[in-house]
Amino acid sequence: MGIYINPGNEGFRIITNDIYVDKTGLIDYVNSTIDTPRRLTCFSRPRRFGKSFAAKMLSAYYDKSCDSRALFEGLEIAGKASFEKGLNRYDVIYLDITRFISRANTKGDDLVRDMQSAVIEELRTTFPGSVREGETYLPDALSEITEKNGNKFIVIIDEWDALFREAKDNDALQKEYVQLLRGLFKGGFSTDRTIAAAYMTGILPIKKYGTQSALTDFREFTMTKPARLAEYVGFTEQEVKKLCEDHGLEFEQMSAWYDGYSFSSVQHVYSPNSVMSAVYNGEFGNYWTQSETYESLKGYISMNFDGLKDSVIAMLGGRRQKVDTLYFQNDMTSLTNKDHVLTLLIHLGYLFYDQEKGEVGIPNLEGGYSFRLAVRDAGWEKIADALMDADDLLEATLRGDCAAVEKALEEIHMAKSSVLKYNDENSLACAIYIAYYTAERFYEIFRELPSGKGFADVVFIPRRNTNKPAILVELKYDESADAAIRQIHEKRYDGDLKKYFGNLLLVGINYDRKTKKHDCVIEKV
Repeated sequence: MGIYINPGNEGFRIITNDIYVDKTGLIDYVNSTIDTPRRLTCFSRPRRFGKSFAAKMLSAYYDKSCDSRALFEGLEIAGKASFEKGLNRYDVIYLDITRFISRANTKGDDLVRDMQSAVIEELRTTFPGSVREGETYLPDALSEITEKNGNKFIVIIDEWDALFREAKDNDALQKEYVQLLRGLFKGGFSTDRTIAAAYMTGILPIKKYGTQSALTDFREFTMTKPARLAEYVGFTEQEVKKLCEDHGLEFEQMSAWYDGYSFSSVQHVYSPNSVMSAVYNGEFGNYWTQSETYESLKGYISMNFDGLKDSVIAMLGGRRQKVDTLYFQNDMTSLTNKDHVLTLLIHLGYLFYDQEKGEVGIPNLEGGYSFRLAVRDAGWEKIADALMDADDLLEATLRGDCAAVEKALEEIHMAKSSVLKYNDENSLACAIYIAYYTAERFYEIFRELPSGKGFADVVFIPRRNTNKPAILVELKYDESADAAIRQIHEKRYDGDLKKYFGNLLLVGINYDRKTKKHDCVIEKV
């Protein structure tokens, strides 16, 4: 067993020794690509979404230097027809690019050459007499081994894009790295003979130059187009329900905190690291910022291309935003408009993406907390203050303190009106959503929920095992809060809700465009 060549199965063994969610079905897909034109796979997704776990799993399965049968027995792949196809049958080259970056010199200019040198040195040890003296080019070294011994390789590259993230201003190094990857995977006779299959994983899709991918032969699966690999992006709802049942956790709370990524074939995808942190700790919370600073998010949203600030505040207010992901260059430096930034935030996991509608939004409570922290330090003080005061506003509403509610809404109005037109039909509802932002810990919040003889403006439905009342909010302009309450009764907005919840608060809110004042009436049912 080596460091880069046939590293064994200990990494996967350690993973399965703990609480393990079975994702071995991914092996069946990779098996289907071996020695086919589809044999090159790049599967990108955010940090904390199990990329390295999958890479170690694949390495343990294919590595011919070890016996991994016992590790995979009882898991999904063992029941697949392809199970025997690749089980410990290949020489594996496993490259963790972050490992090489951590060893590089200050500038990192020799990183690509040093990486090839380290791998070639180990190839010489593993295949004595197969690599000619003085060979410094990794693709040629692999061809020489295949020519002499007939070996084909499975190449697994973890954090393939780390160099683009860590050396994002070093164009020369990036181009040298891309040329190496092209040499390994460019197709044609040499690659066909030496590479049985390749699997790359990272955060970013493959770098574009203009509109063309730098590595055209790879089949890509991304956060905008995961296709048939969508169930392996993160944890599915069924997997999370099982974890909650096994460890005595409330599923609805788990869903509120970590669900929110949705694809055409899999409607509910959860952030794996956060789910497992909740399982280990026995409580829910924001585990995202413990593994990655929000400083990068703050930097991106502060760019404010094309009204990006307006879009962020609208998303904090529960509204989706249109995005065009097509022209993103798949790096962190070629950002020249709002769509570029929003697309990058999709790949980083801060936003979910609705492929059918071409829309983005904040996925869950955890993502919302990251935005709250970023907004606080991005110079958006008034919005940040309103978000930080959301807990107090909810408590004021629950105790029927109309004066406190009116004061809080006027403050969020002042903050919001500086960046969005407050008098449009959606703006007041957006302000309400921001003002009650942290209520999502206890409620599912709906805009324009069908109820009675019309649509209730904003409805707060308690999560299961939450001892709080439902809240139904009706909004008015230039009328009165009493008129809002009357409309709730006349159109029976509360009729359907009372079938399910014993306690209910009716909240009428009116905004006077002349005086710029709010008035509020709260009625307990």
